[in-house]
Amino acid sequence: MSKDTEIDMKEVELNELDPEKQPMTDGQPPGGEKNGSVKLKIPDDEVTFTGLSKEELMRVAGTPGWVRTRWVLLILFWLGWVGMLAGAIVIIVQAPRCKPIPEMHWWNEGPLYQVPDLEAFSDGLKGAEAKLDVINQLKVKGLVLGPLHTVQSDNPATLELTTINPSQGKETELIAVMEKAHKKGMSIVLDLTPNYNGTSPWFIGGNTGNLMEKVVAAAEHWMGLGVDGIKFSDFTDAANTPQWTMLQAVVQGNNTEGTKKGVLMGVATGVSPAEVSRLVNTTGVDLVLSDLLSSNNGGVERINALDTLHSQQRSLGWGLGAARLEQLSKLATTPSLIRLYQLLLFTMPGTPMFTYGDEIGLHTQQGEKNPKMVWDIEKEPAEGEAVDTAAEVTRKEHVAVMKWFRSLSDLRGKERSLLHGDYYPLYSSASSLSFLRLWDQSERFITAVNWGEAPETLKLSLAPTEGVELPTTAVVKLTAGLNSTIEFTEDSTVELDNLTLGPGQAVLLHFPYTG
Repeated sequence: MSKDTEIDMKEVELNELDPEKQPMTDGQPPGGEKNGSVKLKIPDDEVTFTGLSKEELMRVAGTPGWVRTRWVLLILFWLGWVGMLAGAIVIIVQAPRCKPIPEMHWWNEGPLYQVPDLEAFSDGLKGAEAKLDVINQLKVKGLVLGPLHTVQSDNPATLELTTINPSQGKETELIAVMEKAHKKGMSIVLDLTPNYNGTSPWFIGGNTGNLMEKVVAAAEHWMGLGVDGIKFSDFTDAANTPQWTMLQAVVQGNNTEGTKKGVLMGVATGVSPAEVSRLVNTTGVDLVLSDLLSSNNGGVERINALDTLHSQQRSLGWGLGAARLEQLSKLATTPSLIRLYQLLLFTMPGTPMFTYGDEIGLHTQQGEKNPKMVWDIEKEPAEGEAVDTAAEVTRKEHVAVMKWFRSLSDLRGKERSLLHGDYYPLYSSASSLSFLRLWDQSERFITAVNWGEAPETLKLSLAPTEGVELPTTAVVKLTAGLNSTIEFTEDSTVELDNLTLGPGQAVLLHFPYTG
C-alpha cells in the first residue's frame, strides 16, 4: 500500500470517531463547540432515589433487629441521664458550704473620713462640696463633719446645737454637701459633742441630763435634714442618762426595709479593751472609736486588744489619732511609718477611720491644731516655672502616699477576708505584730509590721487550737518601707517561719484557699 493511501485511511478513521473523542484543534471542534467545552453523556433511563415508602419503613421497623436496637438506645439514654443527675447531686452534696455573709452596714464597707475643721479643710462648707470628687476617689463611705455648732468654751449657756458657727459655713451649704455626697454614695455624720473646745466634752459639773435633752432635739433636727448619723466624744456618761434611749430612737429608730440605717457613733478614750467591749455590748452604739492603737505602743498590747475585740469588729472603729481629731502623722512621724499604719488600719478587723490629710501624710506644724489641707498635689509644675526644691519633694511624697492609700482602700473593698473576715494572731513583740485575715474560700491575707528602729525577725505561727493551717510560704501583695536594707518585691514568695522586716517596714502577704 502506498504512503498516500495510508494517510487517507487514517483520516477516514478519525472522522468516524465519536465527536467527543476527537482531539481538539486550534479551530472549532466538530459540532461547532468552542475549545475547552466538555460533553457529558446522560443515560436515557436516569435512576432517582426516593427513599423507602411508609409501608416499607413500617415493615422494616417491626423486625426483631430494629426493635432490639431501639430498646438498647432508649436504655442507654436513660442510664446516661440518671448518671449525670446522680453526679450533679454528689457534687452538690460534697461541695463545701459557703459561709453566710455577716450583716454589713455602710460604715463597715469602707473607711470613714472626719473633718473637724471645715475652715482648714476647704475654707468652710462652701468649698467642701467641690472637694467631694477627690474624697470619693479614696473609696470613703462616710464623712464625719464637725463639731460645727456654736458654743463658748466651758459655757453651757451659750450652747446652740442647731446653729452652725459662721466660720464653718451655713446650713444651706451643709445641705448642698449632703446632697452631693449622697449622690456619690457617701454618708454624712455630724459630731454633736457639746463642749468640743472646752475642758470637758460634756462641761465640767454640768447636768448631763439637761444637756441630753438639747442633744436629742438637735439630733432630730439634723437627721430630719438628711444627716446619716450622730457622733459624740466621751459618751459614757451620756449613755447612762434616761434620754439616751430617746437619742437612739431618733438616730436608729426610723430604719425601715430598704432605707439606709442611721449610725450612732461614740468615742472612748483612755479605756481598756475590755471596757470598749462592754460599751459595745451595753450602750447600743453602732460604732465605738477608741484610742487603743495610739495609747498602746507595744505590739503585745496591741495584739491583745485585737484578740479581745475582733469578734465585735462590725462595731469597732480604729484610728491613729482619729479619736482625738488629730492627724495620723502626729504619731507616725516618718513617711515609712505613715504607710505602715495606713496598711495596719486597712487590714485590722474593724472600720478604719482617718482625719483629713491622712491620705497624703499631712503634717501638723508645732503649735498648730488643725493644719491647712493641701490640694491639687498631682498637678505638675509648669515647664519653665521656678520650683522650690523642698516643696517639690514634699509634693511628690504626698502623691506617693495618696496612691498607697488608694490602693489599700480599693483592696479592702474588694477582698472579703479584709472586709469582714476572721482574725487570727500570728506574732507580736515590743515593736512588731502580725495577724491573719481569712473568710471562707476567699484569698487569705497576712499583715506583718515592724515600727521599731531595728530589724526584727518574725516567726509566724498559729496556735494548734485555731483549726486553721498556715502554709510555709506566701506571696507579697503590697510592701512599704523606705530606705530599708531588706527589700520585698511584689509577687515574690517569702518564708513564713523566718520573716525579717527592717525598721519601719510593713508587708501584706496573701495565699489561696486550698480546701
